[in-house]
Amino acid sequence: MTLSAEDRTLPKKLFLNNKHVVSKNSTKLCVYNPADGSLIADDVPLANAEDIHLAVTYAKQAFHRGHWRAMPPSERRGILQRFGSLIKENLERLAYLTRISLGSPYEATGKGESLFGAEIFEYYAGWVDKYAGESYPAEDGFYKIVRHEPLGVCAGIIPWNSPLASICIKAAPALAMGNCFILKASEKTPFAALALGDLILKAGFPPGVFQVLSGDGTSGALIASHMQVKKVSFTGSVATGKKIQQAAAQSNMKRVTLELGGKSPAVVFDDCNLHNAMSWCANAIAANTGQVCFAASRVYVQKGIYPEFIAAYKAAIEGKAAKTGDPSDKAMEVGPLVDKSQFERVNGFIARAKKGNDGKLLTGGKRVGRKGYFLEPTVFTDSPFDSEIHKQEIFGPVAVVNTFETEQEILDKSNDTNFGLMSGVFTQDINRALRFSAQLDSGVVGINCVSTVSLSTPFGGTKESGIGRELGHFALRAYTEPKTILINMSHL
Repeated sequence: MTLSAEDRTLPKKLFLNNKHVVSKNSTKLCVYNPADGSLIADDVPLANAEDIHLAVTYAKQAFHRGHWRAMPPSERRGILQRFGSLIKENLERLAYLTRISLGSPYEATGKGESLFGAEIFEYYAGWVDKYAGESYPAEDGFYKIVRHEPLGVCAGIIPWNSPLASICIKAAPALAMGNCFILKASEKTPFAALALGDLILKAGFPPGVFQVLSGDGTSGALIASHMQVKKVSFTGSVATGKKIQQAAAQSNMKRVTLELGGKSPAVVFDDCNLHNAMSWCANAIAANTGQVCFAASRVYVQKGIYPEFIAAYKAAIEGKAAKTGDPSDKAMEVGPLVDKSQFERVNGFIARAKKGNDGKLLTGGKRVGRKGYFLEPTVFTDSPFDSEIHKQEIFGPVAVVNTFETEQEILDKSNDTNFGLMSGVFTQDINRALRFSAQLDSGVVGINCVSTVSLSTPFGGTKESGIGRELGHFALRAYTEPKTILINMSHL
């Protein structure tokens, strides 16, 4: 099945038990186009308690019937592979459905995000029959077996900034392990998720195994507190993540994976490859208009290379500003911020930094055009380490660049944050690279790269950047329960 890339109709129904259904809630969501601020739709479903309970009931019934978890591995693997292939077949349509409410240009962001989502399903399809258990010898009279069993009904609460990739990151490992999965899309970017129902049907998922809801924070809260949901995976802000964890604990102690905020440092030493370091740092803050949890928003440059680096970095950032505009234009690389509230939030950080002299404005900081929520990529230099723009996650195209002299000095400053999602270190000295990366307090460290992920390795953060890991085989742990079986050999 291929969804026409030219089709401009919007999916506006929930997908429950393999059927497109109208929400039980008469209240609807409004979704806007960030490129011009216009209303896209005012009738997007807002899942309420009745909708969510229905989805959970269908998922629980599907799990207990066992059609999915007991399906022969070759069949379950085939369904996951087909779903990944269907995403690839519908790249342009799915990217369009994201772009109209997120504003992400197709060539620069949308295409790569959709392809990554497809690859995630293909990757986890291969794990269906390979996540082995364990056995231990019976020297003590007991032969021991450890099984990894699916949890049951799992849910993913998806962010607005990378909706399709986030869906796949959460759904694919859950489904590969035999769980049933309920997706709750963001109220800001719901359409790509709502379009997946047709692909779920075409791939061959049994009813109740993979369901799609749209809703806002009230919907997410209902899922997090539902007594029959065994696991919830959430990506979003620290404040909301804490509420999710509290609701999970106060309901049925459900499992929680949280991928939250970041204030990622990129540390550039004198001996680095200058062009490589500059390119990674500039791309990292401009990609998806800086609306990325692991964006390199703190850049620390050793004094010996600083003049060359800052000149090249400024030119690169201004090059990004020149390609900021209409996301439907293939020549554009940077789109708008997602909506008016995010635009005002990011501009607020810039305005307060200017007023408080929290660094020198190197470039950017101005609105682009007269309509929509476009903003020039912005760089401040010499910002105080205790300033707001240096400490807080801005979630927009705003970076600070400071200098340093010694390795120990910048290690302490890099780790002086409540976040710990991603760090980068740029150097040609492999001993320094390994030594420094070992001491950085973050879940992911890039050497001569930053603000990127690998499909086969764990992604997640320390401190307030979250709990648990996604991607790689580590994600499978989050969607399975280890069961120990003790066999008394003396009475067999």
